[in-house]
Amino acid sequence: MELRQIKYFIEVAKQEHVTEAANQLHVAQSAVSRQIARLEDELGVVLFARDGRNVKLTHIGKIFLEHIENAMEEIDKSVKAVKDYLNPKQGMIRIGFPNSLAAKTLPRVISAFRKQYPEIGFKFWQGSNKELRGLVENGEIDLAFVSPVPTDSKINTHIFFSERMRALLPFHHPLAQKKEIRLFELRKEPFVLFQTGYDMRKMVMDACRQVGFEPDVAFESEDIYTIKGLVEAGLGISLLPESTLDEQSSPETVSITVSDPIITRTVGVIYPKSRDLPPTEKLFFDFLKQYYERLNQFSF
Repeated sequence: MELRQIKYFIEVAKQEHVTEAANQLHVAQSAVSRQIARLEDELGVVLFARDGRNVKLTHIGKIFLEHIENAMEEIDKSVKAVKDYLNPKQGMIRIGFPNSLAAKTLPRVISAFRKQYPEIGFKFWQGSNKELRGLVENGEIDLAFVSPVPTDSKINTHIFFSERMRALLPFHHPLAQKKEIRLFELRKEPFVLFQTGYDMRKMVMDACRQVGFEPDVAFESEDIYTIKGLVEAGLGISLLPESTLDEQSSPETVSITVSDPIITRTVGVIYPKSRDLPPTEKLFFDFLKQYYERLNQFSF
């Protein structure tokens, strides 16, 4: 079985038309047909059934496609690993991140990294901490920003910094002129929070329960900009990380220090315990550690 046969098979399955597949592969139709026939002879099964001028996968063809696509994904990873090993400064970094880091933290650090390594590319995955952890553990990505950073020992972690959570209120709110507030003062307010399953929501819920009340969640979203917009419209209040409440905040809202309790979140990365980071990701990880070490020195 040749790699070329597999590529031709996958493209025909995708296009459901031999001629279209040949056009996409930039080869003659006869070459595609010949390789598919050889593959079927070798396997001893019929992979495609004719449907007019098109072709459709047979039942066994669908089974073969499912498994061979997984195999091709592993082959692609192997080729990438070899290329990265030979030249890690021209590789591709696959990285995940949560919505709360999308606006400021991630763009700034990647911009700094690309100034040193302009040939390296990025592919991004966005999701909750739970979703990102699953991607790392399943091998779909090797590195993910998370917040808060998990504390269990089943996955490798590294914390870059911690930051406080602040209350975000509409500008006209009765408490908006205060320099700091106690969380208990917000007990009668409608809250706008991240959706269930997001660790940021759990942090706020736990903090409210810690001071003796169950927050009234009026609206929820997985997007930080939507949360800010709902607060700006006067539909509730929220608690968000201070790094998301600086120059990007609307003049229609104010952010206020929460003095009791002090709520902080950690920001860092997770990466697998079961395998080493590929060279390009390792280069980025080492850069991140140095980058935040320098920032933390200046913050004191």
